[in-house]
Amino acid sequence: MNKQNPVKYWKANIKYVLILLAIWFLVSYGAGILFKDELDTIQLGGFKLGFWFAQQGSMYVFVVLIFVYVRLMNKLDKKYGYDA
Repeated sequence: MNKQNPVKYWKANIKYVLILLAIWFLVSYGAGILFKDELDTIQLGGFKLGFWFAQQGSMYVFVVLIFVYVRLMNKLDKKYGYDA
């Protein structure tokens, strides 16, 4: 197994984690709390969009971000030789 440059690997990993956490923060805190009043003018399934993000949307986005992270890490593992 040829493991290339572990420092670059971990820097890329941390970069992915920080970007994905920032997205989740913006969706959960931003859409659910900060921009709730603006989003409440839009309806989704009979509920105001701000309420939906606060109650359901941030959880759905979090699950999607988990799958995105897995895909990104699989590519990163192959690039740096850490795949099994």
